[in-house]
Amino acid sequence: MLTLYDLTAEYKTEPLGLDEAQPRFSWKLRSDIPNTAQNAFRLTVSGGGEVWDTGKVESGQSIIIEYAGAGLKPCTQYEWRVTVWTDQGETASAASGFETGLMCGKSFIGAANWITHGFAKDDTACPVFAKQFSVSKPVQRARLYSTALGVYEAELNGEKISDTYFAPGWTSYHKRLQYQTYAVDTLRMGENCISFTLGNGWYKGALGFMPTPNHYGDTTALLAMLVIWYGDGTRETIGTGEDWDVYKGSILFSEVYDGEIQDTRLPEQYTGRSLPFEHGYEMLTGQENEPVRCIMRLPVTKEFTAPNGDRLFDFSQNLTGWAEVRVKGNAGQKLVLRHAESLDENGNFYTGNLSFAKATDTYILNGSEQILRPHFTFHGFRYVCLEGLEEGQTIELTACHLSTDLKPAGSFSCSDKRVNRLRENILWSQRNNYLDVPTDCPQRSERLGWTGDATAFTPTAAFHQNIMPFMRKWMRDLCADQDKATGMAQVVPDILSAGAGGSGQNGAAYWGDAATVIPWTLYEVYGDKRVLEEQYESMKVWAEFVRGRCNEKGLWQSGFQYGDWLGLDSESNKLADERKGATDDYFVANICYLWTLNIMADTARILGKTEDQELYETLRAGTLDAFRDEYVTKTGRLVSETQTAMTLALHFNAVDERFKPALAERLVQNIAAHKTHLTTGFVGTPYLCLALSDNGMHDIAGKLLLQEEDPGWLYEVKMGATTVWERWNSIMPDGSFNPANMNSLDHYAYGSIAYWIYTRMCGLRLLEPGYRKFEVVPHFIKGITRAELEYESVYGTIKVAWRCEKGLITVDLSVPGNTRAVLTLPERTGQLELGSGEYHYEYATETRLEQDRYTMEIPLHTMLEHPAAIPLLKQYMPGMLDNPMIQYVMNEPISAMLAYAQEAKPLYEMILKAMNESES
Repeated sequence: MLTLYDLTAEYKTEPLGLDEAQPRFSWKLRSDIPNTAQNAFRLTVSGGGEVWDTGKVESGQSIIIEYAGAGLKPCTQYEWRVTVWTDQGETASAASGFETGLMCGKSFIGAANWITHGFAKDDTACPVFAKQFSVSKPVQRARLYSTALGVYEAELNGEKISDTYFAPGWTSYHKRLQYQTYAVDTLRMGENCISFTLGNGWYKGALGFMPTPNHYGDTTALLAMLVIWYGDGTRETIGTGEDWDVYKGSILFSEVYDGEIQDTRLPEQYTGRSLPFEHGYEMLTGQENEPVRCIMRLPVTKEFTAPNGDRLFDFSQNLTGWAEVRVKGNAGQKLVLRHAESLDENGNFYTGNLSFAKATDTYILNGSEQILRPHFTFHGFRYVCLEGLEEGQTIELTACHLSTDLKPAGSFSCSDKRVNRLRENILWSQRNNYLDVPTDCPQRSERLGWTGDATAFTPTAAFHQNIMPFMRKWMRDLCADQDKATGMAQVVPDILSAGAGGSGQNGAAYWGDAATVIPWTLYEVYGDKRVLEEQYESMKVWAEFVRGRCNEKGLWQSGFQYGDWLGLDSESNKLADERKGATDDYFVANICYLWTLNIMADTARILGKTEDQELYETLRAGTLDAFRDEYVTKTGRLVSETQTAMTLALHFNAVDERFKPALAERLVQNIAAHKTHLTTGFVGTPYLCLALSDNGMHDIAGKLLLQEEDPGWLYEVKMGATTVWERWNSIMPDGSFNPANMNSLDHYAYGSIAYWIYTRMCGLRLLEPGYRKFEVVPHFIKGITRAELEYESVYGTIKVAWRCEKGLITVDLSVPGNTRAVLTLPERTGQLELGSGEYHYEYATETRLEQDRYTMEIPLHTMLEHPAAIPLLKQYMPGMLDNPMIQYVMNEPISAMLAYAQEAKPLYEMILKAMNESES
């Protein structure tokens, strides 16, 4: 039976307040008949009558069908219905809906005006704007359209109107400002009161490394209108104006970094009528992103007293949000909640990595039983330190995890619990940093939309959540803050440019490449060409900025670069360079330029921009030749043979194919010389394991994944991490903290390893945009005997599961309707092309994936002490045990020794096999 499900308009289910003039519609097919594909559809849209009917269209397209009917009216409810025919003779229909927003910010004009308060500039209290009105006849529906300069919460008759937070979100407010649409379902007959409380938020609040306020303005302001449609066909609008009242409420102070102070004893204090404010309406747009919500509530798992006497509460998870307090105290009693990610090596509350952020919430109680929370701040924390609770009093804390409420898109599990925990940590860091914009960290005085982090992580993020609404909004923010003179802002929204009180730095490689890489990633994952159309001029600005800075050789070799940020192989002792790896800055910059040129050529081809396609193809060919002349010798050696340089050269095809095998071998030797550890930073890490797997060294990639010692992903897991760290050694083995002033325990960039897990180990890779066609090529690694991946593509659910245990390989695959898959079974030749359906394969194998006790990672002394190894060593390496120099390498792993003596590898493999077999 054929069913249609997950009907969306602009990637959202029944969106409210849609401002797209030509929204796109998508649906998914599910059928119990194998090889089902759509061959025709009919789509109708109606709202007060039919406004569009496609008729029966012979097409297999089931995603992003663009509306092409009569102009959509503002504030109107529409229903859309789709009927689908398949090549298996089945037919099905389904319906959904959407409601348009104002369609134009100027719709506020004449109905509502910008208003503000008359508080003194040094008054930190949050203003409350209120309006009384009456309802005297039955209401059909009511909608609130509102926005602010600052952040706001709206209430009707004392009850919060929505379950969302931090509206209207963070944008470049003078260029782009979102307004929100809310369904108001609790109007009552007679008197009503609508009110708004405003906080400084990102508009007026103190932001940046050395927090300074007023990046966008020094006064918060409100714009709102409540529109009521009555049952008799009439309509009433209640808009902000000078007849609104202004109060001071209980929130005396609120800042994003520092926290909130509330005196709950205080009644609202009337301060007078609102004042007019000038801002304009042309920059207004309907809500694009999904809103921020409390998506999870976590209880306290442990309450204890620290060695220094602090009263601490542990939620067992590092998260972004706040702690909700349930308490009955005394009137005037003050409770102080401080937030931290970790304890120090002595078990005490640690705030040394918060920089200037106070991360403190203070409540003055009123004597009744109360449930308290902040309104306009958030913290990155696992632990809360509580001060002010008196003897005999009880308190209940609940952690509220705040994040942009994106639909989940995938799940993963495998036989190794450590890897499962790593994957959970990566997902937590994504949610923790996806609070309206993709930030670097949620805890210290920074929390900025760093473009380099997003470049590294976006492909991984798309496996976890439906990021299209989130990233599309952020891409528009990127365009708004882009400047041809500087190429690309390093953070978006941009508070670091000269115009916002910052340095006005030029764009840097990899960070600036977010302008091209992210739109291209979104196109590939979602099959949405419109994102390329919308972003094309922005992409071109970045490409031309770099082109304009190339020298006579055609290479970018000037200006500031981040290089391989936080790489571990730095050769400099200078503090300014401590954060950079050893890879040549301009080697990295020109690899990134080649990447961007390749994306530009492909994008121009897809958009039919032939001249641009030819231009960028020519530029790429010339730049590649220049790169090889400058950075690659005639025998294929690189001038900078760091792990990152070799990784980038392999992954981005910067060296001739004939040189790749030797280069991959040198990369492996480098890893071995570092005792099977990576040394890569932000730029090298996302591609290291990909480069290894794609160049015949998949086993080494697997060893890096499972490395438990510093540096390595599982080192963090072993140390008890519940999120991904900014530095490989943010916490030392003894529990002490890395002394660097940049030391977040919640940074997602290194979580990009999950992309390798999904695409190489599990083997799921797209062949056509949107996964209309995809391949599955599982790759086993020693130490993991089974893996399962589920991914919700725009066409439906893809499931991949493999197992290699007890002499048997099993592979299971689910292919969604209207797609095709190409499967390559492990240890089998040939490919299977499959239509939709469920597939199961099972066959015998001699492969054993359980981790051996003795591997190349054991120290040499372990081998020399083993009874099965000693006779073999004496037979094949006579005199080795008597050599006095051997004492200097007794504690070295065998793999590190082999980095300098590859010819001995077969012998050591034979000895290890004997050692393992002797104990089996």
